[in-house]
Amino acid sequence: MKVLLIGSDTPVGQALCNFLELRGTDYVTLNKSECRWKSERQVKKALRRSECDLIVDLRIQGAADGGIRIHDVDVERCTWLARAGQTLKTPLLLLSCAAIFEGTGSRAYREDDYPDGVSTLSSLLSAAESAVRDHSERHIILRMGPVFSPVGSNSLTWMLNRLHEHGSLSLSRKLRGCPVAAEDAARVVSGMIDQYGCGLETWGIFHYCSPDVTSCYEFAEVLLAAAYQYTEFREDDPSILTPLEAEEDDAGAEDDHDWETLEFRLDCNRIRDTFAIKQQPWRASVAGHVKQYYAQYRAKEQADGQSLGHRDASA
Repeated sequence: MKVLLIGSDTPVGQALCNFLELRGTDYVTLNKSECRWKSERQVKKALRRSECDLIVDLRIQGAADGGIRIHDVDVERCTWLARAGQTLKTPLLLLSCAAIFEGTGSRAYREDDYPDGVSTLSSLLSAAESAVRDHSERHIILRMGPVFSPVGSNSLTWMLNRLHEHGSLSLSRKLRGCPVAAEDAARVVSGMIDQYGCGLETWGIFHYCSPDVTSCYEFAEVLLAAAYQYTEFREDDPSILTPLEAEEDDAGAEDDHDWETLEFRLDCNRIRDTFAIKQQPWRASVAGHVKQYYAQYRAKEQADGQSLGHRDASA
């Protein structure tokens, strides 16, 4: 099977490229800048050139988890891609995320639950999924928990970058979810690709996330403990990491203000029963991701220093 990865420079895309390479899977890539199509005709040309058997679209998930704004034109490109894939009889896998839900449910969200999110992001995610469902008969929509990675734009890099820039971080204890390491996301997508390559014909929506629910604040605590090996942050310094709710209360929030807990937990039974894919804990990946982040951080610092030295010498 030959796979076309759209958004190969997203965190999941980079991890998936490594995974497919190791497994010997034939694939071609299009990075985000190469996917800014202006017409459906351009999409069809790109698909014909790739001669692929399966399309994997990682753009929407990469933008959502990276805090990058999704526009109406991005949803329109999903429509073009689904139509073009349908014309060429090529299945389409769209990676989506748990943010399509409101987070107020009392249980884990199942695939048949209505996407009840009311934010702009939720609405655009829902529109992208609808475009795929409406225009591609052989489609897979894979919703994931928030993906973290040592590269690109995501929660891990944002937290560590902000700690270095500002020396402190305020995060919510009420916003809860089940994070997914980028290489775990790649493992899941690669496993699905393998089974579709063997002739599986089960389509529709699937969910995947880690089995461990955590808050943004608790995730940062684990991150900070790992980062303590590579930086001057004091692990026991209370001023480094503070609960956002307490900070807002100190600023004069209403006494009767109720901080509602939002929990974006996904039911992963269908993907387990269909693909025999089991959930993996996220904590085991943090130390390795932090180590890789700081290796890149130091390399960039060294490169910037060398570049500054060259400029000084030429002056």
